[in-house]
Amino acid sequence: MQTTAETFVRLGEWLPRYGDLILVKPLTRKHPAFLLNHPDYLKQVLVSNNTNYHKGVGFERVKMLLGNGIIVSDGPFWRRQRRMVQPAFDRSVIAVMSEQFQRLNLRLLDKWQAIAEQGGTINITEATNDLALDIILHAIFSEDVERIFAASGGNPFAFLVADTSRDLKLVVRFRALTKLVAEVIAQRRQRGAVLQDFLGIMMAARDKETGAAMQDKELIDEVMTLIVAGSETSATTMNWTWYAIAQYPDVAAQFYAEIDAASYEVAPAFEHLAELDYTRQIVEEALRIYPPVWLYTRKAIGEDKLGECIIPAGSDIFISPYYLHRNSAVWPNPEKFDPTRFTEAAIKARHKLAYIPFSAGPRRCIGDFFGTVEAQLHFGLMGRHFKMEYLGPTPPELAPEVNLRSKQPLIMRMTKR
Repeated sequence: MQTTAETFVRLGEWLPRYGDLILVKPLTRKHPAFLLNHPDYLKQVLVSNNTNYHKGVGFERVKMLLGNGIIVSDGPFWRRQRRMVQPAFDRSVIAVMSEQFQRLNLRLLDKWQAIAEQGGTINITEATNDLALDIILHAIFSEDVERIFAASGGNPFAFLVADTSRDLKLVVRFRALTKLVAEVIAQRRQRGAVLQDFLGIMMAARDKETGAAMQDKELIDEVMTLIVAGSETSATTMNWTWYAIAQYPDVAAQFYAEIDAASYEVAPAFEHLAELDYTRQIVEEALRIYPPVWLYTRKAIGEDKLGECIIPAGSDIFISPYYLHRNSAVWPNPEKFDPTRFTEAAIKARHKLAYIPFSAGPRRCIGDFFGTVEAQLHFGLMGRHFKMEYLGPTPPELAPEVNLRSKQPLIMRMTKR
């Protein structure tokens, strides 16, 4: 069986040679596979005819880890769950949660200042992993986080940062924590607690057609999905964004100038996001160059036609944001790190499906705004205080696993500004 790293290399070889729609004849599978790398094809699969394309190969392993949450579910059940989870990610909810983001970043600031005062080094990969996990746990459980930690003798989810294997042993260990989530749900009901965190909003959600609440198994699967998806993608994004800021002096200069000119005195809050627009552009460009989900799949339910190519029912569809974002027909000078690709004018001028780090259409990642705000507030605070010097090999070696990680942790020398 081909590894994800081998698939990553193979796609990079095929696309320049064969074009933006490639038929891959199966050696062992029953149905053909198609690799798509043009916005027009993606628009049809992900948006205009999305009901013909369900989750594809590879999601079986993800389902073992996450259960039947909205990342892996399909059909009417997925639509029901998506409607019930969506209110948790409303802009007004994220605005309130951003106060939590701010507090957690300020707590981290104290640790980083001690390192910077000595001109020390920091494992930025580990640091962003820890921060992202901390943020999503507080977003889900809010005041229950400390109870969970106290009862468990520490963060019971911390192994997700230390162990990136996502093998069967980790799956078993992670799924064992569903008992902990079930206990939190039961305790909240017993206390009559109504909290405005992700868990509380999902517990209060009702199906608009039946009036029914989520069953506990459904709630738990959505929580487990949020823990993994909400921490890993955010951590990966912040990891690569720090690398970009450290690596490109012109980008760093504009980044620091924007932060220094911003009106907040101590730490940015939700109302300061508009003042951190270039910071957002840096994050968006990091997501273009290093999309956390570098490959995903769909399966054609019925026959379809893309351009002049017939897509038989049952076909596997492969889409790689990593390679789409390097398609020179869509992105001029695609290897150049250029945050101005994400000015308002540049975004409007570009095909909407040219940039899909969060997928697109009805299945677009529900947490995209959450992750962007999380990153802006992090960089808006830390950029006021620190400069980073990347100490590793350039470019870092990629690890195209479930997420697009750096193969080795990124080590930075951190100094006070």
